[in-house]
Amino acid sequence: MRFLASQVAAATGGRLVGPDVELRGASFDSRSLQPGELFVPIVSERDGHDFVGAAAAVGAGAALSNRAADPMIGMPIIEVADTAQALLDLATWARQRLRASVVGITGSVGKTSTKDLALAAVGAGRRVAANVRSFNNEQGLPVTVLGAPDDVDVLLLEMGMRGPGEITRLCAVAQPEIGVVTAVAAAHTALLGGIDAVARAKAELVDALPSAGVAVLNADDAHVTAMAERTAARVLRFGRHTEADVRICDLTTDELARPSFTVVTPWGECAVRLAVSGAHMAWNAAAALAVAGVVGVDVAAAAAALERAALSARRMQVLTTVDGGLLINDAYNANPASMAAALEALAAIDAERRVAVVGLMAELADPVAEHRAIARLAEQLGVELVAVETAHYGTVPIGRGDVRATVVPIVSGTAVLVKGSLVAGLGPVADELAG
Repeated sequence: MRFLASQVAAATGGRLVGPDVELRGASFDSRSLQPGELFVPIVSERDGHDFVGAAAAVGAGAALSNRAADPMIGMPIIEVADTAQALLDLATWARQRLRASVVGITGSVGKTSTKDLALAAVGAGRRVAANVRSFNNEQGLPVTVLGAPDDVDVLLLEMGMRGPGEITRLCAVAQPEIGVVTAVAAAHTALLGGIDAVARAKAELVDALPSAGVAVLNADDAHVTAMAERTAARVLRFGRHTEADVRICDLTTDELARPSFTVVTPWGECAVRLAVSGAHMAWNAAAALAVAGVVGVDVAAAAAALERAALSARRMQVLTTVDGGLLINDAYNANPASMAAALEALAAIDAERRVAVVGLMAELADPVAEHRAIARLAEQLGVELVAVETAHYGTVPIGRGDVRATVVPIVSGTAVLVKGSLVAGLGPVADELAG
């Protein structure tokens, strides 16, 4: 999106110091900032103001600042009281200029995968944009809005949640017309106080929808289906339930656990075959098809696009190791529901040996019970469990530096899953195992 520095000042209640220049998008990271973008220094564990000079050096068009402008910086500065709030205010202003349909996507599991699949499905017939990686919080979402192309038809915005009121604040910026809730599960329960509180926090997306909007809800999740009572918007349900509007039928998986199914929708029936592993991905794909249908994309074209869709890094990413085995890199994050789904996907893969390298599942109200339940599931599925730096699974843990010696060689006939919460730091472990 293109806008002027003077418009930034007006939208944020700030003061422009320097020439009025045209800007293209925004960034809060000087390392990935593109020339012409507005730099937004966030004050957090590190003070982003320390990198204003670096942003100028790589071509930032201007910067927000809660400090007096330094004439030595050599670019326009918009002085504001609070840069984080100014970013939200600016994105709220920018949202009013968008002619696009805005889709909010939330849920305890499957947010990013659903966003990735919807990007492919909607892209079969409309100009579509979405947040990169997991830019789904109060910095990432407004940056995504500000970076949306001027001619975009549909903007997909993933919405994360670590506490009550967060999705409400994101919706105040995004003003979504379509809201997708993938699932409610035991994630962040230590912060919110239980799964019912998680459901209430996720329902904030449905609460924010206009009466002319559409709520896309998981028909197989009781917490999600109950959200239909909270909105005057049209409700579309997806899943295997007989009352689902976008219904998954005849679900099967191949030797790599890649799902194929028939989907029955209000816009027609078609076959879907995914290139990503895990039967649970069928629900994410069904949600993506529901969004595509709502915004007017031909459902057959959308389904065909799903066959070529890829997921963001470290989400059920199936790789062949240097020794000819399979590695499933799902190391980006984990909670009990996503861990169980990943284990079931691993068990469905045609292999003689199946190993799950698992780390901590963080922010759970009852961590020991939840981890032990996963250990029991692994045993039932015939999966060898290797716990890394946590004793919660009930086995003797190993250090991250010992994983390679424990697991390799990952030869033909062996499949290894690597999964844990982000704090477990298993991403580099998966990279090393893949060779």
